[in-house]
Amino acid sequence: MATLQTSFLGIQFENPFLLASAPPTSKVESIDKAFEMGWGGAVLKTITPDDLIMNEASPRYQVQKHNGKIIGFQNIELLSHKSLQYWLDGIRFLKNKHPNKVVIASIMAPQEKEKWQALVQSINDTPADAFELNFSCPHGMPEKKIGMAIGASREFSKNITAWVKEAAKKPVFVKLTPNVTDISRIALAVQEAGADGVTAINTAQGFMGVDLDSLEPRLNIDGLSTFGGLSGPIIKAIGFRCVAQIRQASALPILASGGISDWSDAAQYIALGADAVQVCTEVMLNGYEIIGKMKDGLLNYLNSKSFDSINDIKGSAVKKITSHEKLNKNCLVVPSIDKSKCVLCKKCVSCCSESESGALSVLDGAIKVDKGLCLGCSLCSHVCPQGAIVMTHRLENARLMC
Repeated sequence: MATLQTSFLGIQFENPFLLASAPPTSKVESIDKAFEMGWGGAVLKTITPDDLIMNEASPRYQVQKHNGKIIGFQNIELLSHKSLQYWLDGIRFLKNKHPNKVVIASIMAPQEKEKWQALVQSINDTPADAFELNFSCPHGMPEKKIGMAIGASREFSKNITAWVKEAAKKPVFVKLTPNVTDISRIALAVQEAGADGVTAINTAQGFMGVDLDSLEPRLNIDGLSTFGGLSGPIIKAIGFRCVAQIRQASALPILASGGISDWSDAAQYIALGADAVQVCTEVMLNGYEIIGKMKDGLLNYLNSKSFDSINDIKGSAVKKITSHEKLNKNCLVVPSIDKSKCVLCKKCVSCCSESESGALSVLDGAIKVDKGLCLGCSLCSHVCPQGAIVMTHRLENARLMC
């Protein structure tokens, strides 16, 4: 039987599912409830110096739906409004009651060495397992020259990481923003400064559109709006890319986040090099109870593959990601049509004609493929509503044989 237990940086995880630093970790009693339900750990909502003033807007959430399902979630929420002492007491309570759960203190401070180190030193004496440095909040905080304003700069990220490492007695993760040209450069910068691991990613900066009846922003705060943090399934592909890029550049442990809705999303992140995962938006939409299906699903998958633990899949897929110039250009695939499934809707014909090569046509009541025209792009297989098209290797041309 497989196990979900894992460990790194001297931290034991009973399972790789953590709550991300966000509204679901804004209260000690809520985290306590989540631990009772089976979450392996939690990253506290970001703790700041008590003199850092934050004023929230209302409303601060908006969503994007597809076929009635929320696929994108935008927020402009800020950081924890609880005092430092509240969290110091809360960490002790949580670790005393749940000694096998992982508690990570997310922190943020102005770009002043003394304030970062004072925050760290206060938390050092608690049983928290690690720190997470929030260098990545994309709204509100950058206006104060913190949050994403730090994470978008190699220099700022490196300097503040070094300040924290001078004072920290626990492992230090740095939470990175995807809102940069190359996230691996920032990861390497904080690695050089002594970071023990990274979290990737925080929300992607986005905007939820315009109400065409009123011609006002859909996230409307008294007639105005702002850019905010986009999360949910809509950013999963960005998260996958960022985690893979970091893993290709660095061996640092990675806590992955971004669009995780079920166990398979988590498994994919782990296959791309993550050591554990963090979940936020799906919890906000469906509650802590999702952890049961997540744990069961991942465990069943590991058992079905005869794997002992997540270590057997960790990083396995990232080895297969390379540059475009290194891809095999001598292998052409062409569509194969399953006539028993095809209903002759002709969508593939239309899309091929208007978007690619015009290699598909209807002849004698069936879809035909002109292999001389086919570019092997696979568009037809993706637009077919019946799943009647699969791509197969074209072998008759020796020059293009795989």
